[in-house]
Amino acid sequence: MKTMKFLAVLALLSFSMGISAQNALQQKVTANKTALKEKASKDAKKEAKRLTKEGWTVFPGGLPLEKQLDRVYMFQEDYDDDMNHKYILGENISMGETVAAAQAQATELARMDLAGQIGSETTTIVDNMLANKMLADDQAASIATTLIENKTLYSQKLGRIEPVLKLMRVNKKNNNKEVMVRLVAKKSSIDEIAKQAVRAELEKGGKELSEELKAFFDKN
Repeated sequence: MKTMKFLAVLALLSFSMGISAQNALQQKVTANKTALKEKASKDAKKEAKRLTKEGWTVFPGGLPLEKQLDRVYMFQEDYDDDMNHKYILGENISMGETVAAAQAQATELARMDLAGQIGSETTTIVDNMLANKMLADDQAASIATTLIENKTLYSQKLGRIEPVLKLMRVNKKNNNKEVMVRLVAKKSSIDEIAKQAVRAELEKGGKELSEELKAFFDKN
């Protein structure tokens, strides 16, 4: 009887310690996120002053510069509970004879910046498969080379993305218009596009995935 009571108390203590550890971890994560948000706001104010000094202005009807930057930094400093980035940033500055032309090019190149990061993620997936001996060296190299060059396809799969920051200025040397664009995409969306691209490449030519590969994609 005493033994049973002792075990019950021990189990209760273990459970309480587990809850306390979880609470402590959650408090630490919350504190880290709060600190990162405060840092993001300070960094936004600092960059707003620099960009204004460099001649950048917002588009007519757009949010104030500091507000746009604050939003960008909030995305950049947003982490999940494991402190991994939740969003990925793509950016570009382009020049054209008109604001519209510069904006179109800057937006497209910012999308390609995001697409390049999808290509890098496909390489990471292939490297993991190689490390787990799911692919031969030559097969992994061939797939990685093919996938990393598919920027246009990845850009299309990103779908419509509205800029979180859009600025313009007149270039003093040639009087052309310059536009700065920053785009944000969810890291989970980029990971999913990369995973689908690797899977599609492996299935090319009617090949069926092994059970091991199917389990790998389902798990990751």
